[in-house]
Amino acid sequence: MSLPRFVVPWTESPAENALVPLGPEQARHLGVLRLGPGAALELLLPSGPWRADLAETGKGRATARLVAPLGEDREPPIPLHACLPLTAQLSLWDDWLPGVVELGATLIQPVLYARSEPDIRRIEARMERWERIVVGACEQSHRSRIPELRSPVPFRALLEWPIPQRWVAYELATGQANPALKPEPLAFTHGPEGGITEGEFEALAAAGWQPVTLGRSILRAATCPSALLGAVQYALGSLPSP
Repeated sequence: MSLPRFVVPWTESPAENALVPLGPEQARHLGVLRLGPGAALELLLPSGPWRADLAETGKGRATARLVAPLGEDREPPIPLHACLPLTAQLSLWDDWLPGVVELGATLIQPVLYARSEPDIRRIEARMERWERIVVGACEQSHRSRIPELRSPVPFRALLEWPIPQRWVAYELATGQANPALKPEPLAFTHGPEGGITEGEFEALAAAGWQPVTLGRSILRAATCPSALLGAVQYALGSLPSP
């Protein structure tokens, strides 16, 4: 059974026996788990994951003692940039973000497509919530790093995306076979509700984004990112180890 893991933005240099304060929510979570002093846990620090034990608990507070670095790496062997569409129904992001994090996205970029129907104020109000969802998914899946969640960009920013391998999921038949995954950084994107417009697809294709298909049926926007990342992780398992 895996130990509970907590993300702690501790900026000091970690060392054995160093005491690390946990946040009020984390202290409450420890209470729910009924963990007391001496209980083993894991901390994900900016420098990487550490084994720790619970040194002290109290009302709304807790302190952990670092034991040793875990020396593990659960990150994908290549950077995975998830350039995800901002949807008219913003709650879709609450649904798909955990899976995107669990399946290894290293960067999450919200993108404003023509059919995104954006409301910038509503989007800005949800960014803090999405950051909490990302952290929670990292803790649950024992990621070794926290993915970067960026501020939204317009669709045209993708036309100069500085990644050698770029895929766009497109629901219309193009007659092209899916590209083979290469052992180099990968960015992927797909459309919001209603899909990518023909003009957007043509612009992406002209900029070097390769179309991929995820089957003959048309997927919902909420289904697409996990389907893409699942296929990528399967293909990564077939690549030779570095």
